[in-house]
Amino acid sequence: MFLMKDIVRDGNKVLRQQAKKVNFPLSNEDKQLAKDLMEYLEVSQDPKLCKKYGLRAGVGLAAPQVGESKMMASVLVPAEDEDESPIFKDVIINPVILSNSVQRCALIEGEGCLSVDEDFEGYIHRSARITLKYQDVNGEEHTIRLKNYPAIVCQHEIDHLHGTLFYDHIDKENPFSKKDNDLFVE
Repeated sequence: MFLMKDIVRDGNKVLRQQAKKVNFPLSNEDKQLAKDLMEYLEVSQDPKLCKKYGLRAGVGLAAPQVGESKMMASVLVPAEDEDESPIFKDVIINPVILSNSVQRCALIEGEGCLSVDEDFEGYIHRSARITLKYQDVNGEEHTIRLKNYPAIVCQHEIDHLHGTLFYDHIDKENPFSKKDNDLFVE
């Protein structure tokens, strides 16, 4: 299981590299990486286990964040009600955003990142809706539509696979700028 000590921090060159495409069938190493990426999210979202292992809670974790320059990320967006299935849960491999909406959205409280210890204030404007194509751990191809928070999370993780960090999107001149068609997500 990955712990906070295993999370690569901002400044490490792997976070700024273009990740390499993952080949199928997955190697045993890649299967274990996928399992470990998801396990971190599952454990980090359990308050007792999160505290026990000293983790920061997360909804996404990309392979470059654990030092692996591979096109793989785990995403676990929980439902608002604990008894419901997650809104989105999968390891996305070789993901591609096929289309995105003109309407933009941003998290009211801004974004954070397990690899970035410093706080960066400002809005990260992202597409409110995306169509995402990816492969799962079995190599099966999926094309799904996501909106609002799950779309934001996937865009954040896909950025990691292309060497981009969330704060790269903040308008340096006016970090809290709003546009007319912006949608703000809590």
